[in-house]
Amino acid sequence: MARAISRAKPLRSFDPLQRGSPFPRILAEKTPPGPSRKDHATAINLEGLNGVTLKPLQLALACERRRPNFVRTPRLHPGSLLDQSLYESALHARPTRRYNPRMTHTNAPTLTPVSFKQAATGPDGFAQALGRSFQDTGFAIVSDHPVDLTVINTALDDTKAFFALPEATKRAYFDPSKGGQRGYTPFATENAKGQTEKDLKEFWHLGRDLPAESPHRAVMPDNISVSEVANFDASTRALYKALDDMGTVLLRAIAKYLGLEENWFDNTVDHGNSVLRLLHYPPIEGTPSGVRAGAHEDINVITLLLGAEEAGLQAKTRDGQWMDVQPPEGALVINVGDMLQRLTNNVLPSTTHRVINPNSERMSFSRYSTPFFLHFNPDLVIETLPGCISDDNPNRYPDPLSSHDYLQERLREIGLI
Repeated sequence: MARAISRAKPLRSFDPLQRGSPFPRILAEKTPPGPSRKDHATAINLEGLNGVTLKPLQLALACERRRPNFVRTPRLHPGSLLDQSLYESALHARPTRRYNPRMTHTNAPTLTPVSFKQAATGPDGFAQALGRSFQDTGFAIVSDHPVDLTVINTALDDTKAFFALPEATKRAYFDPSKGGQRGYTPFATENAKGQTEKDLKEFWHLGRDLPAESPHRAVMPDNISVSEVANFDASTRALYKALDDMGTVLLRAIAKYLGLEENWFDNTVDHGNSVLRLLHYPPIEGTPSGVRAGAHEDINVITLLLGAEEAGLQAKTRDGQWMDVQPPEGALVINVGDMLQRLTNNVLPSTTHRVINPNSERMSFSRYSTPFFLHFNPDLVIETLPGCISDDNPNRYPDPLSSHDYLQERLREIGLI
């Protein structure tokens, strides 16, 4: 029988539909001293909305950063020092590439990275920054993450080696009866919910290793060992563990943001059906009708994504724009899944996202990424948190259901079972 979540204490009072301002705050900073900088304009940072008196150049620069970024000008970094001639040169620069309608660039808001180090040095501030980003966009970028670079690179090398194997060899690891939960899923098998067009990708799934006596073995298949790539099993398991451990810390921050006990999520995911997906988007030939990953939402609690530095990932904003999600080197993309959205009554939204096809210069290259889909324990019943229900936000999900039943429902929708 499914295990229900115990009733949590009410959350602190806040408006669950409140969002951050989409407009930049412009904060004036004094120019550092020194005779070589006396003619430079005052530096500025763009962070959100605040009333500050600005020089005309500052205001123009702030507005310039809102222009569509497919008109490429010399990059104007927030906080940099610019003189009038440099700014005017940038403002009137000619585009260096044509607009590609398949690469839908907009002036949508961007995500400000949150340092994972803050989870230890300032956990309350970390929880607030992470939670606000999730509540505003469903996404966050976390820099300074704890996953060892050697672990990442070793798993990536073995991933590339696996996908380079002959098609017949890879298909030997495909078991349709497992619903794509473990092992190999061939190219153009999965589709986005509500779509018939298949995604231009192939992937491998690694799940949690369960003890022999675990009651979850009935619904969580065993992992499949790869013999052709010597270190594949060990390297991918090491990456799984590192991301699973990091996910626990992120969930504790989310619990604090929601006004729950910090460890509230700990025993809801400790035996979760979490999956590491090793993704390969092969080179594209011709003009395909599909895209690398159609617009969709993730099923799980939260997703930790490595490998989003390559352009292509986009998230849909509340006003319907597509926002490029391209983290700096050494950062992870985190997004809210449908299970957490359901639990929080849409306070933390699961945002539609996609991976679009690259421009012509990048079509001949493969793209790799490794999302970690963090799931609840299979027997956990997802029931709306009382503190996320109010007169303004009535319960959208009055019928609780187990995470396993929800997963099976969604796997059918995306064509895996």
